[in-house]
Amino acid sequence: MAYTIDTLGETETNIELLKVLVENSFDSILITDATTEGEVIYANNAFKKLTGYEPSEVIGKTPRILQGVGTDEKVIDRLTAALKSGTEFEGKAINYKKDGTPFIMFWRVLPIKVDNKIEAWVAIQRESSFI
Repeated sequence: MAYTIDTLGETETNIELLKVLVENSFDSILITDATTEGEVIYANNAFKKLTGYEPSEVIGKTPRILQGVGTDEKVIDRLTAALKSGTEFEGKAINYKKDGTPFIMFWRVLPIKVDNKIEAWVAIQRESSFI
């Protein structure tokens, strides 16, 4: 039998399975609330490896702490438009680690919807060797 995320259901075991997947992903996973500011409500351990920030350091802040002088405003404008329209986003930009080191980040941002209402956003991020 083939399984999809929908066949997992909402049992406690399946919720724990999803937690294990998120916590052990090689990719950074950042979840923000659905407010205009988009405050971080969750960051996995891979986020620390990618950025140098402890998850506890970014909770309540916005992902903009990763942006700096080299961050392409056109990419951020595309992201902002996607968030306003409730659609998925994919892009690459120069971001900055906690120590100020620039890096190229490739990321995908997806809405988390419940009953067609966006409750949060999940960003899956990784470092890219090219732009």
